[in-house]
Amino acid sequence: MPVLLNDEQPDDVWARIRLGLNWQEIDHARIDKARVRFLQQHNYVPAAQDRADYYLHHIVEEVDNRDMPMEITLLPMIESNLNPYAISRSGAGGLWQIMPRTGTHLGLAQNSWYDGRHALRDSTTGALDYLETLHERFDNDWLLALAAYNCGAAKVSRAQRRNQARGLDTDYWSLDLPLETRNYVPKLLALVQIVADPEQFNVSIPTVDNEPSFEVVEIRHPMHLVKAAQMAGVNIDALRALNPGRLRGIVATQGTSELLLPIGTLNQFEASLALASPEELMRWESYQIQPGDSLSYIAEQFNTRVVLLQQLNGIQGTKIRAGDTLNIPISPDGSAEPTAAHDYQVRKGDSLHRIADKFNVSVSDIVIWNALDPAAFIRPGQQLTLYATDG
Repeated sequence: MPVLLNDEQPDDVWARIRLGLNWQEIDHARIDKARVRFLQQHNYVPAAQDRADYYLHHIVEEVDNRDMPMEITLLPMIESNLNPYAISRSGAGGLWQIMPRTGTHLGLAQNSWYDGRHALRDSTTGALDYLETLHERFDNDWLLALAAYNCGAAKVSRAQRRNQARGLDTDYWSLDLPLETRNYVPKLLALVQIVADPEQFNVSIPTVDNEPSFEVVEIRHPMHLVKAAQMAGVNIDALRALNPGRLRGIVATQGTSELLLPIGTLNQFEASLALASPEELMRWESYQIQPGDSLSYIAEQFNTRVVLLQQLNGIQGTKIRAGDTLNIPISPDGSAEPTAAHDYQVRKGDSLHRIADKFNVSVSDIVIWNALDPAAFIRPGQQLTLYATDG
C-alpha cells in the first residue's frame, strides 16, 4: 500500500476505513466463530457494493468528523448490510436499525410521508448521537456502548449490577447478556478483522470512491420523485436510493425539506426547478369513494396502481370507506402510467436485485408491493406480485 503524506486521503473509502481501524487485534473465541460465519458467506461484503457507493462515504465522514472509532462505520453492515429499507421483525428500520420509539427520542421525523430512520443523513446523525451518549454513560467503553445500542442500556446496566453483586468483572465479555447481544459485538469485531486485512481471508472488496455521492437541495413545494429525477437528469432508482426516507415516491416537506441529488446534478436541477410552476411538480385528482368501490377497482379506473393509492393516501392494507376522498396520482407529464400486474414465482438463484433488473423495476418497489422484509432472503417457489411497466 502506498504511503500517504500529511492529510492526504486514499481514493478508496475502504482503504480510508482500513487506515483508521484499531480493534482488529482484539482476541476472543466468540470473534473467531463470528469470523468463520462471515467467511462462509463468500459475498457478504461485496453484496453491499451498490449500496456502499451511495452511503459509505457519508457515514465515514460523519464518524471521522466526530473523532469516533472508525470501526463504527461498519456497524450498518452488521445492522442492515447497508440496506436503508431493511425492517426487522421487531420494527427497527433503516441502515442503523433504529426502533420507532428510539427514533422519536432522537428527534427523527416519522410520519406518513417521511421516516428519518430510513434517511441517510438523519439516521446517521441520530445513530451517532445515540452511540456517543451510550459511550459516555458506560464510562467511555465502546464495547459496552455497542452492547447497549443492541439490547438497551438498561439491560447492560442490570447485567453489570448482577456481576458487581457477585464480585465479578463488569466488562462486556464478562456480562450475561441476551444471546443476540453476546453475538453482536463479536460479529462487528470479526468484520473489522476481515476489512482490516481482506487478503489474509481471501476476500475481495470492490473499491468505493472516497468522495461525496450526493448534493443537498432544499425543496419548498411538494413534487413527484419522478419529476425531481427528470429535472436533475438522473435515473429514478438513483434518486430513490439517495432518499429512502421518502415513503410515497413523493417529495413532501413534512419531516424534512431536503432532497439528496447525485453529485454533479444540483445545477441542472435548480435551473429546471426555477422554470417549473408548483402545479407541474405535483399533480393529483380528488375522488370520492363510492359504495362498492375497492382500491383495485379505483386503480383500474384511473389506470394507476394500488400501491400508489396506498402511498399517496397513507392507507395501510386495502380497507377504504364510502364517502371518504382519495387523492389519485397523476404522472408528471399529465398521462397515466399503464401497468400490469405480473405473478412471478421465485426461482433458484433469484435475488431481489436480479428480479428487479429483469422486470425493470426497483428493489424498493418489490419490497413495498409484497410487504417483504428487505433483510430476509426470498425462497424458491415464493410468489411475488410485480407491477412492471408495459413496453
